[in-house]
Amino acid sequence: MHYTLDMDASLEPLPLIAGLIWAAGIERPSRTEKAPLFLSQALMEARKVGQEYVSSSIRSSVRGMLRHGKYKPSGRGKPASEFLLQAALRGQFPLVNAPVDVNNFISLASGLPGSIFDADLLGSNLLIRRGKPGEAYVFNSSGQLIDLQDLIVVCHNSNDEQQPCGNPVKDSMETKTNMKTRNVVAVLYAPVDYPKDVLTHWTDRYADLLSSHCAAEIASYRIIGA
Repeated sequence: MHYTLDMDASLEPLPLIAGLIWAAGIERPSRTEKAPLFLSQALMEARKVGQEYVSSSIRSSVRGMLRHGKYKPSGRGKPASEFLLQAALRGQFPLVNAPVDVNNFISLASGLPGSIFDADLLGSNLLIRRGKPGEAYVFNSSGQLIDLQDLIVVCHNSNDEQQPCGNPVKDSMETKTNMKTRNVVAVLYAPVDYPKDVLTHWTDRYADLLSSHCAAEIASYRIIGA
């Protein structure tokens, strides 16, 4: 499958570059009972170092990437990478399933928020744009909604419309991985001035873990917007 990720004109000037990662033929995900070694090592290091496990400059830059119009990246609206860092420091890091654990590890280690989707629920053509007034989606099993106005959102084509399915804060329940998932596509969001070689390192690591930890038959990536 060939995946594309376009940046909509509404984003100009671009606030971000992105890593697009995909994998085919992963093992069907099951609930994670114990953190894999690569994640447990990162969690131990984060608790040892504390808040500066992700530098304040990266955290500030990521927040700046999200700040636009009415959207303020604070409180419950802060980037997913910050939620994960705080969860790691509290000893409450979420264990979900193999592909989501890979995503959350990369997000924790890099300080960059990421989204991962069941690729068969999305199709191959994705778009990043600003959320429109009135747009929202359910992000958890309790049915809670996130207001998407002015937020950076990943969209997929549904009934000839660009339907939001993810963002750097919380992803839609509709397209999350599940026990039947065999193919995944992911987006790693980075501020526009983030070093391309560093983003390449993290996207390469992401694809490598989808191969080694999720037993993907094929995994690859490319950088978008740089």
